[in-house]
Amino acid sequence: MKITVLFASPNAKGSTRILVDSFAEGASKAGYTVGVVDVAKCDIAPCTGCIACGYEGPCVQHDEMDTVREAILNADMLVFATPLYYYGMSAQLKCVVDRFCAFNSSLNRKHLKSALLSVAWNVDDWTFEALVAHYQTLVRYCNFEDVGMVLGYGCGSPAMTRRTNYPDEAYELGLSL
Repeated sequence: MKITVLFASPNAKGSTRILVDSFAEGASKAGYTVGVVDVAKCDIAPCTGCIACGYEGPCVQHDEMDTVREAILNADMLVFATPLYYYGMSAQLKCVVDRFCAFNSSLNRKHLKSALLSVAWNVDDWTFEALVAHYQTLVRYCNFEDVGMVLGYGCGSPAMTRRTNYPDEAYELGLSL
């Protein structure tokens, strides 16, 4: 199985990266190929809503989304990895998700497996509700198969994250696929 991780944290060495690396280590040990796309560093413009793509492309914008699209469509599984920013995914990931419009039909036909990795400073039980609802809606709309989530409460810094069980949970998720 080929796995594409959309790593969407502007903090390249932060808590989200710890979960991504742990997940990738577990998935690799299980024999899967894992590619991490650092979408926070990609030059990807927001969707203009022009629908010139007809939901199957090509998009009228030619930027690094072309490369991200190829990585997604060549995968069997898509992992969304984002810090929680104001109770949702990072703007960098949202920009990529909005651009799914240009290959919506292909995405739906793929029946990709998917997972969510996220971290937040907050520890309140409702912290991830909006992000999880958005992810679950995306899974349903895109015809993905959710295989799990690791939601890291109280992971405001890499040191805090390393003291939790969340890296182990991410590793086990990757290993269990």
